[in-house]
Amino acid sequence: QVQLVESGGGLVQPGGSLRLSCAASGSIFAINTMGWYRQAPGKERELVAVVNSGGSTNYADSVKGRFTISRDNAKKTVYLQMNSLEPEDTAVYYCNINGMRYDYVRRDYWGQGTQVTVSS
Repeated sequence: QVQLVESGGGLVQPGGSLRLSCAASGSIFAINTMGWYRQAPGKERELVAVVNSGGSTNYADSVKGRFTISRDNAKKTVYLQMNSLEPEDTAVYYCNINGMRYDYVRRDYWGQGTQVTVSS
């Protein structure tokens, strides 16, 4: 089976930093995109950042210049470095990895979610 385990969430003050990690285990290969999504109470889940297999990245306008997404293909891990955090960044953050299993069926895999709270 494929499992994604997230870590790095927590409580920080405005202007602080956090680094989220998401590691995939199991027989996943042909990984395409890796990304981070977030969902605040009462709002829809939204894309925060994504990195494709070639290293090209895209960010939500609200996080450009503050967040950096990166990946380590050997470790099957995606990271999200979050700097200059604002209260509006408070949400549950979910990682997403698109890939294949031994049956060559491509699908999205999701992490369990990690809470990020930015508050004084």
